[in-house]
Amino acid sequence: MAGNTTQRAKAIARDAGAAGAPSPGAAPKVPKRIAATLLNSLKGGVVPRIGLPYITVGRKDEIAALLRDLELVSDGGASFRFIVGAYGSGKSFLLQTIRNHAMGNGFVVADADLSPERRLQGTRGQGLATYRELIRNLATKTKPEGGALTLILDRWVSGVRAQVVEDGVFPDAPDFSEQVERRIYAQVQALEEMVHGFDFARLLALYYRAHAQGDEELKSCVVKWFRGEYRTKTEARGELGVNICITDDDWYEYLKLFAAFLQGAGYAGLIVCIDELVNLCKIPNAVTRQYNYEKILAMYNDAMQGKARHLGIIMGGTPQSIEDRRRGVYSYEALRSRLSEGRFAREGLRDMMAPVIRLEPLTAEELFVLVEKLAAIHAGYFGYDQRLTGDDLAEFLRIELGRVGASTLITPREIIRDFIELLDILYQNPSVGVSELLKSDSFTFAQAPVGDVDAPVDEKYAEFTI
Repeated sequence: MAGNTTQRAKAIARDAGAAGAPSPGAAPKVPKRIAATLLNSLKGGVVPRIGLPYITVGRKDEIAALLRDLELVSDGGASFRFIVGAYGSGKSFLLQTIRNHAMGNGFVVADADLSPERRLQGTRGQGLATYRELIRNLATKTKPEGGALTLILDRWVSGVRAQVVEDGVFPDAPDFSEQVERRIYAQVQALEEMVHGFDFARLLALYYRAHAQGDEELKSCVVKWFRGEYRTKTEARGELGVNICITDDDWYEYLKLFAAFLQGAGYAGLIVCIDELVNLCKIPNAVTRQYNYEKILAMYNDAMQGKARHLGIIMGGTPQSIEDRRRGVYSYEALRSRLSEGRFAREGLRDMMAPVIRLEPLTAEELFVLVEKLAAIHAGYFGYDQRLTGDDLAEFLRIELGRVGASTLITPREIIRDFIELLDILYQNPSVGVSELLKSDSFTFAQAPVGDVDAPVDEKYAEFTI
């Protein structure tokens, strides 16, 4: 199994089986819609949702570790990982790469970015807001853009009906609905042993009944409940007859229920991706921060102790948001003692089985392959013959990586944005020479951007200047 995982990781890291690394002047076979999304997203400094296999390079060790987690989740286990890297280092890119791969292998994926309005726990429903965002972004292979909850429920009902037909009971039989409902209750009975499982199972059975009767209004109310949109128990009881609703305190329990249900519905499991942990670090109230870290601890313990099944959780954050002993995840001693590195890990000897995966900078060779791919995609999209040679690409990277502070501050995001800007200018100004741009003082002597100083700023000094 380990050998297969490594081979698959290398395939994804090379370019996920698509497009290869085109040489300068060769147009890659990238659809124009995808090429436009790639170029616009990367120049804007954000990770594209589609087309990642065309530009993926490196990260084979990190991908291999996350692929092992997917195999564990598929086999009925649970996993929990932190992806740690500076702004622009590629952590969101890695999350999206694994997200796309998981969907292609039968997983349901939910992702959300934390913000001041979305936390893991809050006094004004911020935790429930995160749950709603995760459910809104539920995605499958056939609906990768999100919003797949209704599709999943309908597929589940159709699957149960198909099983009854396979047993020899056809839709025109008088007891067909009774047989289907009996099979439904048999499937959801296992959920009743979990926290809130009884009401969750009741809602699933209610959805089938609404589906069978063609009651679209009732179906809509059940979906509304699963999305966490009922604010009070009274409202839920009045429309559905259930005396419970998803709240800020227990939304994670429902993610575990969803993971168990999805496995029974024919999926490999549920993968939850939560990015921008730095927003927890920025919470000004220390008690609120601790409540959020307690929620992370509960999720981590469930995964490590085997209490959750068919559930994988990946969280992304900056080094500051994890390692800051005053406000970061490590400020919560129970988490720090579980997540901090041991005595043997050091530079060049990373433990990829540890819960925290720290991203190392891409090598010069990997960056060269990346800009080579981008140059070919740009030329293919705009329909021109590439002007940049291999020597031009190497010179561009030599200047970028030779800038003051580049060894510690420059990230793939800055390099990609500079390179796409270079390609755009060359395309719009055919008379300008490549060497003229590369050797201009504004580019050659530019300083690397100041690093991501993401430590929270004390409000007293927010407006202080010298």
